[in-house]
Amino acid sequence: MCAVVLEVKNQRLRLLTENNREVNLSCKRLLHRDKIRLDLTLGRDRMVETLKEVVRKREKLINTIDIRDLWEVLNSEQNLIDLATLTEFCFPESPSGDHEAAVMRALFNDRLYFKFNPDGFRPNSEKQVELLAAQRKEAQRKQEVTEAGGSWLKSMLNSTGPIDPASVTPIVQESIGILRSYYLFGKEGKDDTIARRMMARAGLESLQDIFRILVRLGVFEENENLELLRHQVSADFNETVLTRAAQIVSSKPMGAVTERRDLTHLSLMTIDGQGTLDFDDAISIEEKDDGFRLGVHISDVGHVIKKNDVVDQEASARSSSIYMPDQKISMLPSVLAEGLCSLKAGLERPAISIMIDLSAQAEIVSTEILQSLIKVKHQLTYYDVNNAVDDNPQKRILLDIAKKYRQKRLDDGAIQITVPEIGIWVNENQEVSVNQVNRESPGRLLVSELMIMANGLMANHLKERQLPAIFRSQREPRQRLYKNNAGTLFQNWMQRRLLSRFILSTEPDWHSGLGLNAYITATSPIRKYSDLINQRQIRASLGLESAYRADQVADIIKSLELPMSLVGRFQYTRHRYWLLKYLENQVGQKEEAIVLHKARRKYQILLNRYMLECDLPITSGIELKPEDLIQVTIQRVSARQDIIQVAIG
Repeated sequence: MCAVVLEVKNQRLRLLTENNREVNLSCKRLLHRDKIRLDLTLGRDRMVETLKEVVRKREKLINTIDIRDLWEVLNSEQNLIDLATLTEFCFPESPSGDHEAAVMRALFNDRLYFKFNPDGFRPNSEKQVELLAAQRKEAQRKQEVTEAGGSWLKSMLNSTGPIDPASVTPIVQESIGILRSYYLFGKEGKDDTIARRMMARAGLESLQDIFRILVRLGVFEENENLELLRHQVSADFNETVLTRAAQIVSSKPMGAVTERRDLTHLSLMTIDGQGTLDFDDAISIEEKDDGFRLGVHISDVGHVIKKNDVVDQEASARSSSIYMPDQKISMLPSVLAEGLCSLKAGLERPAISIMIDLSAQAEIVSTEILQSLIKVKHQLTYYDVNNAVDDNPQKRILLDIAKKYRQKRLDDGAIQITVPEIGIWVNENQEVSVNQVNRESPGRLLVSELMIMANGLMANHLKERQLPAIFRSQREPRQRLYKNNAGTLFQNWMQRRLLSRFILSTEPDWHSGLGLNAYITATSPIRKYSDLINQRQIRASLGLESAYRADQVADIIKSLELPMSLVGRFQYTRHRYWLLKYLENQVGQKEEAIVLHKARRKYQILLNRYMLECDLPITSGIELKPEDLIQVTIQRVSARQDIIQVAIG
């Protein structure tokens, strides 16, 4: 900017600029001083017009300067070149202050070839010029994407009909990719600045508007699982893993029958939820003169999938099967999970069997863990067991054993958390149904307790042989709110908050929640990688393979921390999403709730029917306390925004 000095005071200048503005600047801010002086008595308007004339003259001179030619002459030495020297190269005949100012303006307008320094200009190297040119080209491209994408985005907001494919040009397609990335990753996404500029150009503030447009384009589905996209989790297996899984199946790795105890004569049953296809545990019961012989039989996945096999590596990376209301992502390819490794009725399968001799009072007398060959006779659901338990002697015995084992654990200090489970089902039309599942029903109680028993016995088996494993332990809770399983729903819910986090270690320790001195999980090797690791240690104790060393198990525990935490997050967020999706259609409904806690401006409550925590604004004149039973009205729900609002009803 061109200006005239009106006053100098204490190293600061009062200036009148070409735009007829007075400004105060430090002397250090001056870039160039002409030898020409203006008569301050001319008057302000005349001085401004004179300044503008000077600027026009200098702008005209700029058009005669070829900066690239100048750079090609001067760049070889990379030395600092003062303004006077540069001006002489451009205007060899009697250069004036206007010529100097024109050169300076030209070099500031195009900073590709020279870098400014208070004492002059330094030519950029060829590499620097190439880099700056590429950056300039990229900036120009981004500007084009911003303008085209912003304009297109604005047109989408103003239209409701089908999207014209012709409007989705390559540059618009790129802008759509940027918007998708921004919606998923925010500031951590690719080109988030461009996305925000596009939104500003279109007059957008809400990310939900972006989501709706991306749904219209088919980029997202209405109920897209965004957490899976953010973490790049796919239900599909790569070709290498699928090919290897098919090879394993075709090799028929049953092993010699003579090496296994033949238990195919036993009447084995699986008990699972409806729709289960990956059966990894079965139960048998035999009556004896002095008691019972209980069998818990686990699919011998370690026999089928060897350490460090490509399928094993994939299972390790996935860490667990993921069960969500609308989708299941298996840890193993289906030909293994639902095929070769699954304990399907009528098919012989290799297994690890925990055979438990019990007294007539259901006390554990002795245990044997062995490799076996089994054949399931009955594929039952929890519903089947619930309906048959009163009339079927075998199931009555199993339920009695389970109840007595639980009571023993409670007597030993276990903490029983009894809250309903919320079952959510999503059909092919993405219609949601919700109901409460009684976790204390005969079928679920039976399976839960017998699996805890089997896992505890396998943990003791490894402990006695001093074999490392992925042992689970848990310190005492911060407080115990009730004894045995006599707590109210409020007490059970709050007790869960007071539990200590479980600890994974290579060595056994006390598990306060279960009331056991040692505990592992090894009954779900099809679904959980930690269970497969523990099963391999059991196999090693039987001489079937080499055991993992303690340091190897420790490394596995560490490697499973992140993927297992993500599995928990995926399952929780998706369960919550579909529950809120269901509640979107329940706005206006009155619901029973329990007050859990009072905060500064709100109460935290539990919607009893849905086992869902939410906030209740404090209403003047109404004082509530923990455990109060109240009625609320659902006012607003948005599954996509993770919002539920209720009011006192």
